[in-house]
Amino acid sequence: MPPQAEPVLVAAGVHKHYGQTRALQGADLEVRPGELVAVTGPSGSGKSTLLHCLAGLVTPDGGRILYEGTPLPADSDDRARLRRRHLGLVLQFGQLVPELTALENVAIPLLLERVDRDAAADRARVWLARLGVEDVTDQRPGAMSGGQAQRVAIARALVAEPRVVLADEPTGALDTVSGEQAMDALVGAVRETGAALVLVTHDNRVAAVAEREVTVVDGRTNAWASER
Repeated sequence: MPPQAEPVLVAAGVHKHYGQTRALQGADLEVRPGELVAVTGPSGSGKSTLLHCLAGLVTPDGGRILYEGTPLPADSDDRARLRRRHLGLVLQFGQLVPELTALENVAIPLLLERVDRDAAADRARVWLARLGVEDVTDQRPGAMSGGQAQRVAIARALVAEPRVVLADEPTGALDTVSGEQAMDALVGAVRETGAALVLVTHDNRVAAVAEREVTVVDGRTNAWASER
């Protein structure tokens, strides 16, 4: 990654309150193309809120979120479209649609963008194979292990080949072995596509895969983010 690369995703002075709770108090974060950033901090520090703001799932009360130098759209439909095209999202519990097969879950972002159904299915199969879960292609989430379901969720986040993948505690619901397999799959996939990865985690072993670590404490990002 060239040092002069402009950030692809930026949080600038972000504030977010939930009633009397100040989840974020002027948080800042810059993500450059292709880099892996771990966002760490104690429970309740605001790290997940920061990631949800970056994804456009939560609207800040103050500050700005910029994608390629442009503020995220105010309209929720436009933000959803931006996520489908450019911001892959992996949540702690996968959030797969329980009524759909693995193939159908992975194809959803493409179908919503009006990609031909057969072409979307073909791309979904490619990503299921890349994540090593082609054997669950026709299974619904209830028939999968936790690790399989999370790798399907990673395939769904990457099927549109986004510029940034945002992962919120992606191993938090998994046992140690399944968590390691899911992380290996996620990191390998973003390396392959050249996407940046923002990884929220409380697990030091998971954070160790990143090139840079930013700590959130009491809603503020630190000024001593460590380069690895």
